[in-house]
Amino acid sequence: MKVLQRFSALAAMNHDGVNINRIADFDQLRFDPYLMIDEIKLDHQQDFIAGFAPHPHRGLETFTYIAEGSFEHRDQLGNVKAIHAGDVQWMSSGSGIEHSEMPLTNAKKGLHGFQIWLNMPAKDKMRPAIYQDASKQVNPSIDNEHGATLVALAGSWGFNQQPHKITSSIQGLAGHGAIADLTLAKYGHGTLNLAEHQTVCVYIYRGELHYIDALGLRETAGAGQLLILDPNDVSHFQTESTGAGLLLLVGTPINEKIVRKGPFVMNTQAEIEQAVDDYQQVRFDKIG
Repeated sequence: MKVLQRFSALAAMNHDGVNINRIADFDQLRFDPYLMIDEIKLDHQQDFIAGFAPHPHRGLETFTYIAEGSFEHRDQLGNVKAIHAGDVQWMSSGSGIEHSEMPLTNAKKGLHGFQIWLNMPAKDKMRPAIYQDASKQVNPSIDNEHGATLVALAGSWGFNQQPHKITSSIQGLAGHGAIADLTLAKYGHGTLNLAEHQTVCVYIYRGELHYIDALGLRETAGAGQLLILDPNDVSHFQTESTGAGLLLLVGTPINEKIVRKGPFVMNTQAEIEQAVDDYQQVRFDKIG
């Protein structure tokens, strides 16, 4: 596989003091339609119990995947859902949504999860909000004979040269987005043909990924790194003694200039100012 660019997560903190690792690009949009990946991985309850208090969004989508632990989601649409390990949640904010994400006290083994932001095209930014989760069903998965397991979190997925594909119940992400969790056992490997997509990214959250770069040199990427791949090359994911856990993110660039302020992502400064004013003047519905 051909790696075009490589990013490393930076330490960040939410407004309630919860530490996260973040990869974001709101300026150059180098992984359009994706804007940001936040990974939270904390072992002690006191480090994450503050959670994510009520806050608004406009003009973007959030996709949340929990690997360990649990939290409760609440929003002004009336959704109150417990999201547990293995569950995914998609929230398309449209013209505005306020929600909270608070850890549940049963997360005694720690909390490990991801929240991914996707841009929305201008034509959809002011439509009504949409909420969907897969908390009542198991995400479909498929194994190959080389120690690789592929789990469909959003969209449809399959290994190269295998006829069977798996399809998540979560469909319709902005930018034709699709997301999967690929785990590799020690010395495992798996191959996917992702040429139907224009954006192909892999975020390594555990272990190491080994590949040959454009100069023919052997390279290693580790946890907390994001690789942007050439979609025209067949993507061969291989690890050695560490094994690996990978998030795969694919889609189609929206190719629109954006302006971002905090939880709002719009196309002009005037739209951002309107979003801020609407929220301050309580034109967003509040969580009941």
